[in-house]
Amino acid sequence: MPKSAISSIQCPGLQSIRITLPGYGILLSIVLFCPCNTAFAQEEVQIKEITATLSANFTAEDLAELTEQLSFYLKYPLDLNRTSPEQLKELFFLSPLQISNFFTHIRLSGKLKDVLELQAIAGFDVTTINRLLPFIKVKEELPLDFSKAGKGVNELTLRYGQLLEKQKGYNDLPGSRYLGTPEKLLLQYRYRLHDQAALSIVAKKDAGESFFSGNSKSGFDFISGSLALYNSGRFKKIVAGDYSLQFGQGLSLWSGSSFGKGDDVAGIAKKDTGLKPYTSANEYSFFRGTGATYSLLKSIDLTGFISLRNLDASLTKSAEGIQQLSAISTSGLHRTAAENEHKGKLGLLLYGAAITYNKNSLDLGITAHHSSYQHEFITGTQRYKQYNFSGRELTNLGLHYNYTFRNIYFFGEAAHSIPGGTAVLTGTMASLSPRISAIVLFRNYEKEHISFYNKAAGEGSTAANEKGVYTGLHINVTKKWTLSAYVDVFWFPWAKYRVDEASSGYELTGRITYKPDKKFKALLSYQTKHSQQNEGSGKPVNPIADLRKDNCRLESNLTLNRKITLQNRFEVTRYQKGIATAEYGYLFYQDVAWHPMSSRISANLRLAFFHTTSYNSRIYAYEDDVLHGTGSGIYSGEGIRSYFNLSYNLSRQLRVWGRYAVYVYPGMEKTGSGLEEINGNKKSEIKLQLRYQF
Repeated sequence: MPKSAISSIQCPGLQSIRITLPGYGILLSIVLFCPCNTAFAQEEVQIKEITATLSANFTAEDLAELTEQLSFYLKYPLDLNRTSPEQLKELFFLSPLQISNFFTHIRLSGKLKDVLELQAIAGFDVTTINRLLPFIKVKEELPLDFSKAGKGVNELTLRYGQLLEKQKGYNDLPGSRYLGTPEKLLLQYRYRLHDQAALSIVAKKDAGESFFSGNSKSGFDFISGSLALYNSGRFKKIVAGDYSLQFGQGLSLWSGSSFGKGDDVAGIAKKDTGLKPYTSANEYSFFRGTGATYSLLKSIDLTGFISLRNLDASLTKSAEGIQQLSAISTSGLHRTAAENEHKGKLGLLLYGAAITYNKNSLDLGITAHHSSYQHEFITGTQRYKQYNFSGRELTNLGLHYNYTFRNIYFFGEAAHSIPGGTAVLTGTMASLSPRISAIVLFRNYEKEHISFYNKAAGEGSTAANEKGVYTGLHINVTKKWTLSAYVDVFWFPWAKYRVDEASSGYELTGRITYKPDKKFKALLSYQTKHSQQNEGSGKPVNPIADLRKDNCRLESNLTLNRKITLQNRFEVTRYQKGIATAEYGYLFYQDVAWHPMSSRISANLRLAFFHTTSYNSRIYAYEDDVLHGTGSGIYSGEGIRSYFNLSYNLSRQLRVWGRYAVYVYPGMEKTGSGLEEINGNKKSEIKLQLRYQF
């Protein structure tokens, strides 16, 4: 098993690089002085290898939070002999079974002497260990160095982004228009004192929002902050400010990022982390107040929390003149007069507690929380809204478990809402052999169940009105070939959005990966999804029609040498509803990345060609960006996509990023719609980012 290593090279003299962005005549001439011994460029390479397949399952803000966690552990690796389950869960590519097997091994065999001992732990295959190596270390027992006890890590990040073309919303229109300026701004500050304390401040302004004007006279439209203290006596965690809560399998109480159905079949089983400070720029999925985890006994923890915050909401007046809630907005956008009118209109008081028991291979937990809303919910007259929440008071209860028996991991949760109904999820993950792992999950969510803070596995997003069976398989066929597949069959007993009656469907995904050595990797994947949807809208009787989406992808990644990596993808999609003519789309792109390990500079470039019949046959693809700015690009219509990213290390503490990205739609006179409409066939964006670590 190869160990992680970083090489350093002294390069005298200077270098000159001349890069032309294809198709747009942009010429960059960059003169670099002698690079110092640094491997900052590898940070982006290692993180991309892990997160590229996850981008379709997360928002850009949540994905940024995950990459920030990896960046921290890349610079400050976890000591496997002193780590905790919560810390290993932050390395989200590890499965719950692998984490459980690791601590079972430590309990039975003692502390590790070398990272190579990971090979002896069930479920730790070559791929997992290679992914893990950059983020871990194994150290011998050493006395505590009190001279370093007060030394923490600071990180300050500033980001600027803007579309270069003027959108319709910035014109002086008589009706709805954007009240602010087109730039996007982000400021993040992090401080971490080993395992003792953490401080986070996030400030964000979206494009179109006001900055030090209008309703944003205080500056940024969104400001979030948290202070966390760890291991203070019997208090394991104390968090003040903004925080998230993640318990069980996400049925009753889960905020922040979470895996859904995706390429990694093991990701369907949640890895809860309990109470933790909130550091994302997502403006909805968090609590604001205080929470603490207290050790009642050696194996029993109590977490208590209280949150008081204002949500964005659309209110209407009843016949009696009482304000009623018609919809909650989760976008966090406050660009127009209407969006500003909804800002902070709904007060929410939420409080509760969770008791968890952890001993050896058994985890048990009970959660209970109560939500009190300032205004009353109304359900609406649509059939699919018949069982939606109405009123102002809601109580949620949950019971979750997980247990490891040899190489089998059992997990599940039962939740109940008052008013409402019950939701149940249970599953099993097993290492059938050193090369084969499998997972099976059953779910039954009653249509009356109500939970506003859930991220449970399922086809829908509400953990209600759904039944289903999910099963996945991962096989290391040989050292070079791996196979993974899953099938999810689901039923909806009652009407749902855009489906006026009971419906059903299934999703099937398969992926074959070939990796003969460290320099080359290829994969072929196929996904088909069959569901049902209303034939149209606005009809007294609206029959449902079968809906089918197919996607086939061929991708390769080639490392030419220590500096240059090539990646390309060809993807085809098919969409058909009822007896209508099928729609098709395709995407082809070529990526070139330049990441010399010993240089101050790194860069990457994409040139993509795409064509889809409509937005229904759109294709998503991971895009490189400034650090922690990653996400999925949307490829819809007919056009060309290109971007160029450049990163330069000014010193050991200071690093800058630049990005230029453009869509070109030949033959089109306008792009976008509504207030985002642009005259012309081009939509381009620039980003600048600075990070200072000290």
